[in-house]
Amino acid sequence: MKHTQTHPEIPIVFEDPYLLVINKPANLLSQQDHTGDSDVVGLCKKYLTGDHNSNPYVGLVHRLDRPVSGLMLLAKTPQAAKNLAQQLRDRTMQKTYRAVVEGEPPPNGVFTHHLLKNRPRNIVRVVSPGQRNAKKAILSFVTLTRRGGLNLLSVHLQTGRPHQIRVQLAHEGFPIWGDYKYGPDQPDGRPMALRAAELAFTHPADNKEIRLELQAPPDEPWVKFISFNT
Repeated sequence: MKHTQTHPEIPIVFEDPYLLVINKPANLLSQQDHTGDSDVVGLCKKYLTGDHNSNPYVGLVHRLDRPVSGLMLLAKTPQAAKNLAQQLRDRTMQKTYRAVVEGEPPPNGVFTHHLLKNRPRNIVRVVSPGQRNAKKAILSFVTLTRRGGLNLLSVHLQTGRPHQIRVQLAHEGFPIWGDYKYGPDQPDGRPMALRAAELAFTHPADNKEIRLELQAPPDEPWVKFISFNT
């Protein structure tokens, strides 16, 4: 697999003149923030600068939380960015996540909550529907299998809210393995077991359907579910 040849390196899953799809490593920012740490947009600009382009366009189509790994879609032209943003608004772009959670989730379900973000603390909580600035959040899930007290879920977002999967699952009693912010009693050093595993959208130039899927990393806790991980 091709990489960005940056530090850190980012695996490139798909690239053409309009799009760049990467496998974002865990603990890498999606875009620049106050920390000054490396971020996806900055690193991808460095990578594209190597193609004799002194100021490449990199449009962030969607974000992943810093601890989350997996498929991220970026646009290489403003026109492509506009098209893909419209697909997001129309909910025709499909993003599927895999999560390893604790507890005993049902075989499948839909969770609907209202979420409120505390921006200074960068934390989200479930609140009553009538609370000011609260945003409705909906996700559906299927429990694929259970191993050793852990559960592998396939999660589909119907809305895109900050920390949504993490907050909603934890609120229902199914915290994600390795989530220090929303999952209690997580040992230090665990990477969070949440990744963007599948992505489907319409190519902005030729209208062909693009479907991408990532294999799980050969690490804990994913290796417990090797026959179900793609």
